Amino acid sequence: MGAPMWYTVPMSDQTKMKKKITLRDILILQGVVMIYSLSGVTAKFASGEAFLSLRFILFYALEIVILGVYAVLWQQVIKRTELSVAYANRAMALVWSVIWALAIFRDQVNINNLIGIILVIIGTVLINSETEDAQ
Repeated sequence: MGAPMWYTVPMSDQTKMKKKITLRDILILQGVVMIYSLSGVTAKFASGEAFLSLRFILFYALEIVILGVYAVLWQQVIKRTELSVAYANRAMALVWSVIWALAIFRDQVNINNLIGIILVIIGTVLINSETEDAQ
């Protein structure tokens, strides 16, 4: 008979169970983060509509659907990835938001935005490479 359902795996065994993060894992993680960032796009579209108009409601309904899909996918990601790595990669939502701002809304990006994007990318790369080195 196996361990009781409430039994938790000791920390030393949990660290042995962690797998090396692969490029595929990172791409899946970024895809999930990209989906999350699209909720902000729909919210911005909704903000340009008259309150409670049909288009306003449709954009917010789409935002809720996107967030629902994201929630399910995020649960799968954190089941397969170290939590610290997953959340460090989630910071890339800022980068995706700037990409959407430029591509869809034709917003302007200033030097502070660029510095912030570079720092987020560097931090994400460092976290991902530390995970690979630790294995």
